[in-house]
Parts: sequence; C-alpha cells; structure tokens
Amino acid sequence: MKWTWVFVAVLLSFGGLSLGKESLDFPEYDGKDRVHDLNAKNYKSVMKKYDVMVVYYHDHPGSSRVAQKQFEIEELALELVAQVLDEFDDEDIGVGLIDAKHDKAVAKKLGLDESDSIFIFTEDEVIEYDGELAADTVVEFIYDVLEDPVEIIDNSKELKGFENIEEDIKLVGYFKSHKSEHFEAFADAAEEFHPHIKFFATFNPKVAKALELKLNEVDFYEPFMDDPVVIPGKPYSEDELVKFIEDNDRPTLRKLQPHNMYEIWDDDVDGEHIIAFAEEADPDGFEFLEILKQVAEDNTDNPDLSIVWIDPDDFPLLLPHWEKTFGIDLSSPQIGVVDADDADSVWMDMDDGEDLPSVDELEDWIEDALSGEIDPDDDDDDDDDDDDDDDDDDDDDDDDDDDDDDDDDDDDDDDDDDDDDDDDDDDDDDDDDDDDDDDDDDDDDDDDDDDDDDDDDDDDDDDDDY
Repeated sequence: MKWTWVFVAVLLSFGGLSLGKESLDFPEYDGKDRVHDLNAKNYKSVMKKYDVMVVYYHDHPGSSRVAQKQFEIEELALELVAQVLDEFDDEDIGVGLIDAKHDKAVAKKLGLDESDSIFIFTEDEVIEYDGELAADTVVEFIYDVLEDPVEIIDNSKELKGFENIEEDIKLVGYFKSHKSEHFEAFADAAEEFHPHIKFFATFNPKVAKALELKLNEVDFYEPFMDDPVVIPGKPYSEDELVKFIEDNDRPTLRKLQPHNMYEIWDDDVDGEHIIAFAEEADPDGFEFLEILKQVAEDNTDNPDLSIVWIDPDDFPLLLPHWEKTFGIDLSSPQIGVVDADDADSVWMDMDDGEDLPSVDELEDWIEDALSGEIDPDDDDDDDDDDDDDDDDDDDDDDDDDDDDDDDDDDDDDDDDDDDDDDDDDDDDDDDDDDDDDDDDDDDDDDDDDDDDDDDDDDDDDDDDDY
C-alpha cells in the first residue's frame, strides 16, 4: 500500500484551527517525541510497555530530499496520533516506526511483509490499516479497533441505529445468551474481520422478531441493501461463518472512504473498477446514488459486478487530480470504467448531469462494460491513432520539405551556370587585356633597347676620343 502525498497534506489540519473555546480547540503538536524507532535491540521491551502498539512499517527515505520531506510529514502525523492516544485512559497505546531497510529482520519477526503500511498489535490480533495516513483518520480507526468485535442490540433505539448503518457490510445474529456456544462461534468469527466488518447480536426475542431472525440464525447485509441474505446451515461453526463472509465480502455497491481506500482499490475485478462519482449532498448526486442503489439491488447476485461509489466531498484534495486524470467534470455525477493499474478510463455520456440515466439505461451500460464492449484500453488505441496521424503529418511535411529542397537545388544550379558564364566572359576579357598589355610592354622594351644601343655607341665614341 502506498501513501499519496496529496492526502498527507492535511495532516497538520488539527493544529491550524482554533474555535475560540478551550474545550473545542483542536490538538496541536506539543513538540514531545512519543514515537519510538523500533530496532532489534529495543522492539521487545518497547512493545511490552503497551496494551496496543501501532507500528508504521515504512520504506527507507534514502537521500532523496522529496522522500525525506514526505517521511517527516508522516512522522509528524504519527506524533500527533501518539499525543492524542496518550490521553486515552482505558488502554496504554504506543506508536512506533520500523525502517524497511535497516530493520527488516524486526519486521520479519513481527510478521510484517508489506512496507508503507500501518499495523495495530492488540493482545490477540494484528490488524492492518489500509486507509489514508491522516492523524484524525488513523485515530478514528484505532478507536474502532478498541471496541468490542460484537455489538449487542437490546432495544428499539439500538435497533434503529443498526438499521441506519448502510455503507458497511454488517451481520446480525440471534442467540440464547452470551454463554451460548453458537454465540461464541459468532464472536470468534467477528474477531477475524474486526473492525472492517460490523457484527451485531441480540438476545432479545422482540428485537429478533423485528429482524425476522430465528434462534442461532445469522443474517448478512450488503451495503445499501434493505433485505439481508440468510446464511444457510445454522447453527454455524466459526469456520463456516468465516468462509461465507470471505466468499461474499465484495459488495455490489461499496463506498470508497478514507479508512478503506487502499483496501478497496486493491480489490479490483479483472484489473478494472466501475467507478461512480456522486455527491450525496447535491440533488443530482443524491438522485444518481438512488439509481445506483436500485441497480445494485437488482444485480446483487452477479458476482462480477462491484460498483465503487466515491463522494467527492470526502476527498477534496484529490478532485483536481481526478478531473485531470480522467478528463471529467466532478461538479456533476459520473460513472466510468477505470483500469486499476494505469488509470485509463471510459466514461458514460451523462450530459453534465442534466439528463441522468434511468435504471434500465444504466444497467445496459454496465452490461456493455462487463462484456468488454466498453473497455478503458480503447483509450490506448485512440492514443495510438493520434500518434499515427501525427506520423502521417510528419511524412507530409517531409515530402513538402523535399520538394522545396529540390526546387532550391535547381535554382542554385541555374545560378551557378550563370555565374560560370559570367566568369568565362570576364576571363576572356582579362586575357585580351593581358595580351594587349604584353604587346605594349614588348614595344616599350624594344624602344628601350634601341635607345640603350644608341647610348652605348655614343659612349664608345667618347672612349675613342680619350
């Protein structure tokens, strides 16, 4: 599981708000170091001090400044978690870090095999947290861990509270008493899934009648479903209950929430998710969510269908990223098929929420998605086509350039020919001039020679006089 920096940016939100009343002040980090660096020498002694130990098994940040900053933010969030839990009276809760590079042997001894994950060690269980690394979300999850795995429904008000839970898988059973062996098997099964799946039980015949439960019978409720599935084969052993839950723990419609986001994203169907964005507080979003619920109820027996509902209000920091990645407008409801690995996606044409699909239209679209007629990989094909078009354009440009080059070469050749002709003419003229000059020079030389001869004769005559 990987922690995403956009989520961690909200970790310090606790300290940035003050409501003016001392009793409502959000906690601020007091600067005291409470988080332990666990290693081979100290991990046993440190963990013995606490009833519950929260361990962040993290990747080594290395020399990267970005990774180091990221780890500092995560560590500061855990310091705030430790500070808040330090004031919890019922249990002593510690927080520790294990470096995946330096203390891998410690992680192995503790049975930790997935780095960048938080593990909660209780007396009997090791529970992995697959949610957002934000101080408030982690603390809330730990409080859930500390609650009893089975909650007892004993009156009409508690029954109403049970009925109002619709976003989570829940089970409810009717038993004779706490001492019933069948209740003990139910409670043991609850510990296997606590706190991810909610378990309820009643010993009150009136409550059981309202739930239409028979003695030692257990009902299984999918999220957003009014009618439960009666688990067959009562009374059940722990193993039988565990197997049924494991075979049915992927709901037809489930909500992505901060505390379960990575767990749900990892649970894809053939590498894909059907994702529905709908803001429950918005009229269009609420209407679309009701359509989704009806589709889920009509298709609850389809093991290949699992729709992930995301309320944009739960993830404000991710909205720009999602809109850019998926190319959609999240101000209105959206539904699409998303590749879990590379985020390629195909989205239903919703007309910007002005004309929401009917139940039948949405079921037809989902059927096409499940059959492969609507495939996010088609997005890759479109990209390839675009690349081919670009290549064709480049080829055309190259051809044009070649033609231009040929024309230029022809022009250059013509120019060269003209230049050669001119040069030849000039050379001829120059040669003629040179010949004339040579003739003149010869004449001059002859004249000079004659003059010199005359002078020499005169000189000879003079010599004779002496």
